[in-house]
Amino acid sequence: MSTETKPSIGVVVLTMGNRPVELRRALDSLLAQRGVSIDAVVVGNGWDPVDIPAPIKTHFLPENLGIPAGRNAGVSQVEGEYLCFLDDDSWFLDEDFLSSAVSRFEKYPKMGLLQPRITDPEHEDQNPTRWIPRLNKRTAVEPSKVFHVGETCLVTKRELFDSTGGWAGGFWYAHEGIELAWRVWDTGTYVWYAGDMRIGHPIVDPRRHDEFYRLNARNRVWLARRNLPAPFTWIYPTSWMLIECLRQRKNRSAVQQYLSGWRAGWKGSPWYKDPRPKLKWKTLLRMTLAGRPPVI
Repeated sequence: MSTETKPSIGVVVLTMGNRPVELRRALDSLLAQRGVSIDAVVVGNGWDPVDIPAPIKTHFLPENLGIPAGRNAGVSQVEGEYLCFLDDDSWFLDEDFLSSAVSRFEKYPKMGLLQPRITDPEHEDQNPTRWIPRLNKRTAVEPSKVFHVGETCLVTKRELFDSTGGWAGGFWYAHEGIELAWRVWDTGTYVWYAGDMRIGHPIVDPRRHDEFYRLNARNRVWLARRNLPAPFTWIYPTSWMLIECLRQRKNRSAVQQYLSGWRAGWKGSPWYKDPRPKLKWKTLLRMTLAGRPPVI
């Protein structure tokens, strides 16, 4: 197949430069992809990228903007009919991953966003269930429509991504994948968990991040205030607050952090410069009929 006839994909790899070995593994697996024309950029979030293999481009952000805003900064640096977001500690396990993803978008035009199955190939029997983006975990290989995503690797159409408004930059970290998924549903398409496709990722504890519980709570409130009409604006974050406090009832510090973040979410908001309309009631109905009303 000639280069001119290959589907074009813009790939954004975000990094802070603190995982050079993992980053190189991610980029090597990207360069090994077959059947697609790739325009890729490494976005250095507060780090000036060095030792990046050609033809991958670099984009230096002097200040760490956080995860969603950092990804947004990379979108304008690449061209392609499709977009792929790849974390620096993830890697493609199959050389036809991107071409297979494109084939599915061509076959299913109502599919707006695709997340593969996340797996640590050296510890597949230990893969956490949180990597399965649905309430009923069942088996990791079972595909389904979903309403949030694990952002380690996502593929979407460029035009559709632009129509959603992109990543919620003000979130910094946590729940930006829920907002993006909801916004994709709001375009009239759906989000697909492709359990038969896989992306490599090491097993790590998400609580390794500073202020894990506080940011989760704050962003859950922001997510509801920004996207949901009343009464879901209050029902959704309040139900999650009760659930998380019950889950962490033996961890007093976690409960305190969560309640602190929950209160902060109601007091402030970073969205005054980036207002967006609430999700359509038609979208909420579609989500409900598909098994995921925005209640919990």
